[in-house]
Amino acid sequence: MPETGGSNIELAHHLNEGAAHGQPHPSRVHEILEIIEAIVLALVAVTTAWSGYQAARWDGRESRLYEHSTKLRIQAQGVQVRSDQERMYNAANVSDWLRAQAHGETELAALFERRFLPEFSPAFEAWKKTDPIHNPNAPPGPAFMPEYRNTKAEEAAKLNQEASDVFEEGTHARERADDYVRVTVMLATVLLLTAISQRFRMHQVRVALVVTAFLLLLIPLWRIFTLPRT
Repeated sequence: MPETGGSNIELAHHLNEGAAHGQPHPSRVHEILEIIEAIVLALVAVTTAWSGYQAARWDGRESRLYEHSTKLRIQAQGVQVRSDQERMYNAANVSDWLRAQAHGETELAALFERRFLPEFSPAFEAWKKTDPIHNPNAPPGPAFMPEYRNTKAEEAAKLNQEASDVFEEGTHARERADDYVRVTVMLATVLLLTAISQRFRMHQVRVALVVTAFLLLLIPLWRIFTLPRT
């Protein structure tokens, strides 16, 4: 983006030089037109520089947000893997406990109970009270009890949601950068009309082109003032 803004400013500078080497004795109308053209070119140069600067800033913000989103996704995956490992560990313990209970091996069943992770124990104790071995209406396992919690799964879900929010911010930043690019394109059109107007010596044609360029300039100026900044 800075390259686009720089080219517009350089072209505006050349156009000013061209205007300065006009007729030796320009008419009063030509003098007024040249002043207006100079003002338009100055506004184009300043606005183009600001637009290019903001576009570059938003591009940088977009990159940082996307990078942060990716890091959050990787972190969420790591936490989710740990959550799955704990879930499988507890499920295996439940299976072993059921087998020991079914065979009347109370000491072995007690050993498996002690091996449950602290976070899983409340759900297991609540499930055990439902007499799962003899009660056909008991929940399928501790994971189906209201007391069950898996903080790592919750953390992974939170990180994934945060990553999605950050990614969405990055998308908005890209849209803002594109908005500033469109402003620069409109400014280039204004610059072109101003350059064309300087090639005419007929007052009516030159005035029409200058007025058109000025009115068109109001659009990017309005966009510059209303677009968010970073």
